Amino acid sequence: MFVLLSLGSTMNWASESEDPPPADLVLISLCFGLAIATMVQCFGHISGGHINPAVTAAMVVTRKLSLAKGVFYVGSQCLGAITGAGLLYLVTPESVRGALGVTTVNPKLNSGHGLLVELLITFELVFTVFATCDSKRSDLKGSSGLAIGLAVTIGHLFAIPYTGASMNPARSFGPAVITMNFDNQWVYWVGPTLGGVMAAALYEYLFCPDPEMKTRKVFQRDAASGKYSEVEGDVYRGQSEDQIVKPGFIRHAGPETTGKKEPFRDEVLSSV
Repeated sequence: MFVLLSLGSTMNWASESEDPPPADLVLISLCFGLAIATMVQCFGHISGGHINPAVTAAMVVTRKLSLAKGVFYVGSQCLGAITGAGLLYLVTPESVRGALGVTTVNPKLNSGHGLLVELLITFELVFTVFATCDSKRSDLKGSSGLAIGLAVTIGHLFAIPYTGASMNPARSFGPAVITMNFDNQWVYWVGPTLGGVMAAALYEYLFCPDPEMKTRKVFQRDAASGKYSEVEGDVYRGQSEDQIVKPGFIRHAGPETTGKKEPFRDEVLSSV
C-alpha cells in the first residue's frame, strides 16, 4: 500500500517527461510522508509498522527485535514493495509511467555523495522513530505516526533533487525490480541501513540511556551494629562513602552477618 500510493504521486500526468517538475516536489514529499503516517497508525500496534528495512535493522542492532524476525520483516517489506510497484505499473498508462519512481543519484553527484545523503536523511528518520516511540518518555504528546510522517516529508523535501530521497531500501527495490533498473541500487541499501543503525545506536546508548541504569543497588552500614544491608540508592544524590560501592567491587555477607549457612551473592556494580 505504501509503495503503490506514494509512487503514484511521482507519475507525471502533465507531460511526457520522466523527471517531475520542481513544483511537484511538495506533492511527492507530502504524499510519501502522509502515506507513512497512515500506515504506521494502522499497523503500528500489529507489527510495529516498520515498512522500512532500515528501521528493522536499527531495531535488530538495539535488540528490540530478534534477527530471525528481522529477516522475515525485510523479506516481507521487499515483497510488498514489488507488489505495490507492480500494481502501479499495471494501472498506469505507459505514456505517463516514466521511470515508475525509480530512485537515481543526480548525474551531478557521484555514488559517494548519494550514499552520504541517504545516510543523513535516514538518520533523521530513524532517530525520530526511536524518540517518538520511546516508552520510557512521559513528555510525549500528539501522534507518533504523524511525527514520523513529517520526518519522511522533510527528508523528501531536501533530498529528492539529490537522490530521489529513498530513505527506504524496499521502496527503491520494488520499482527497480519491475523496471529492471538497478543503477546504483547498492547506494539505497547501504546508505539508509548505515544511517538507521547509527541513529539507533546513538539514541539508545548515548543520548537516552536507560533510566534504570542510573539507579543501582548499594550497601549501607548500620552505625550501631556495623553490618551492611542492601538498599536502593542513587550515587548522584549524595550518599555517604559508606553507601557507595566502587565499580567492579563485590561485597559478600557471610554467615556471621546474615545468620545463613551460605553467603548470598551481590550484584557487580559498574560505573554509569
